[in-house]
Amino acid sequence: MTSTSAHRPHSSSQIRSLDGLRGPAGRLEALLNTGSANAPYSALICHPHPSGGGTMHNKVVYHAMKVFSSFGLPVLRFNFRGVGLSEGEHDHGHGEQDDVRAALDWLDAEFHRPILFAGFSFGAQVGLRVCCGDARVKGLIGLGLPVRAEGRNYTYGFLPLCSAPKLFISGGHDEFGPRELLTSVCERAPEPKRLVWIAGADHFFQGSKESPGAKLKLMQAEMRAWLGETFALKSAEKS
Repeated sequence: MTSTSAHRPHSSSQIRSLDGLRGPAGRLEALLNTGSANAPYSALICHPHPSGGGTMHNKVVYHAMKVFSSFGLPVLRFNFRGVGLSEGEHDHGHGEQDDVRAALDWLDAEFHRPILFAGFSFGAQVGLRVCCGDARVKGLIGLGLPVRAEGRNYTYGFLPLCSAPKLFISGGHDEFGPRELLTSVCERAPEPKRLVWIAGADHFFQGSKESPGAKLKLMQAEMRAWLGETFALKSAEKS
């Protein structure tokens, strides 16, 4: 769902912990950036694999949140089951899909606005699987979409049914999503879509030996440009 007019929210965001987000496995630890009262969308972000220390406080997740927040959108981050203070146990991407559904339901009930989704690595694969085809979700961002990671293979047979606008951003040296394999995956997705490679970046958007320095700001710039172009959003931050 794109907009025909630009939206420029007017109030600053605050962060608060949530007590009411619950999935089938129990309470899900979550943080909400409240956003602006007149925000046209809300946003959901999912974190990477818990086995690698993935939580809602992950750097990539945090930087993605900052992009959504810069547009004045309310942004929900949460820990999957068994992570941090979230109840339940890790379910290898199966039960975690129910956690995503619970988060979407909470956002829908709280704000009654269309939703934009972003996920990093494991969170991208699990979140896209749920959000593709959900009429409430109007835009999808996959950051560091994994294909093979530490003995786990990720499949994307659902992508051909994913008609909402899509942005995929990966590092040019992503060890878990090699260019040839990830390009093949993204080709299965229908338009509109955009695949962006961050030169010199690894899976975590950190620099390589040939191109040192964090690449998170480049990732943010690509997100910000796509969101502005696709959804006519304007920054809520003062220049």
